[in-house]
Amino acid sequence: MHAIVHGADVQDRDGGVLVMAILFGRYPFLLKLYADGGYQGAQFQDALRAILKRVNVEIVKRSDQAQRFVVLPKRWIVERTFAWLGRCRRLATDWECLNRKALAFLKLASIRLMTRKLCNPT
Repeated sequence: MHAIVHGADVQDRDGGVLVMAILFGRYPFLLKLYADGGYQGAQFQDALRAILKRVNVEIVKRSDQAQRFVVLPKRWIVERTFAWLGRCRRLATDWECLNRKALAFLKLASIRLMTRKLCNPT
């Protein structure tokens, strides 16, 4: 739907506000955002509310009682997608020197992934 590639000196929650502003601007019918524990906190919540008034943010947290690996609700969807994209050799390691090239290869990998899913529905 949308992606931004930025330098390592930008925190995920700061970059997340940029992505969400563009994403929810393009798709105003989206009302719910599931986020990782790294996005909890007043900074991200306030910045998101300043841009998007009606978006409901739900932080998916790991249980404190979990002793072993536990599949978290909604989180597995994101992790699965990252694993699919990680199969692309070009995305497995950081080869690109420019952010725009890294973004281009991310989009190409996403297109490849989506065409495979559309052509082979199982």
